Amino acid sequence: MHRFFVLSCIALAAALSACSTTRQAPDTSIKTASVVAPEGRTLSGKPAKDDDATPLFVGPHHLSGRTLEISSLADLKLNDKEVILSFDDGPIPGRTDKVLAILDQFGVKGAFMMVGEMAEMHPALARKVAMEGNAIGSHTYDHANLTALSFDAAMDEVVKGELAVTKATGTDVSFFRFPYLAESHRLRAAIAMRDMVVMDVDIDSKDYFTTTPVSVTQRTMNLLHKRGRGIVLMHDIHKRTATMLPTLLSKLEAEGYKVVTLKFKKPAAPSNLVASADLVMTR
Repeated sequence: MHRFFVLSCIALAAALSACSTTRQAPDTSIKTASVVAPEGRTLSGKPAKDDDATPLFVGPHHLSGRTLEISSLADLKLNDKEVILSFDDGPIPGRTDKVLAILDQFGVKGAFMMVGEMAEMHPALARKVAMEGNAIGSHTYDHANLTALSFDAAMDEVVKGELAVTKATGTDVSFFRFPYLAESHRLRAAIAMRDMVVMDVDIDSKDYFTTTPVSVTQRTMNLLHKRGRGIVLMHDIHKRTATMLPTLLSKLEAEGYKVVTLKFKKPAAPSNLVASADLVMTR
């Protein structure tokens, strides 16, 4: 039984590694340069690998920015050089916990869009993500392409994922991201009715490509230089993400960016509804 559980975890992680905004081959047209060492090499001169120990960047750090409380996507307005760090597809032991440690080292928080099935498999780790003050979102139950399903089946997948993440983390799920960013207006509206904010993507790190951590870092910074702000998409299921994250955060800090902490604020009831409720209570 234990062997079956382990094999199931491996199979699911392998499937999730295909998560991307689009299914495409690695983008070889993007020219990258070294951030801290020649492309594909570590500071020691040895070839870089995804499972290399992440470098340590001692503090104090000044990367943490403001806390932004939002009730809807319309409230999510970032200033120049403000970013939100978002991580999809976890949690998974040995990777999500490394990402958490790096965020803590830099004194910043992220937004974790958890797959319900992964949260069920690793509830202690899911709860740790929430307890450390990160924003919690769901990413469906088993990373389904919702546009390939009927509306009812898609919403069943959304609700099942939301409930699984809620149970695992012990906290409300306030955010949602569509797998593959495959969506429809009807689904967005239905998810908003569940008091969840749909998280879009401004900066796709493409850390799901088979490439070096250095390339992921440089690609992300190149896109940020063009846009100036935005929601950064990463995946806490990949080793290369944890490997490149300290360097990325150091680059952001050196260039004056700030990481925004995301919080959900329940929308206030419309005044006409409050008045109606008061009228009923006085009768």
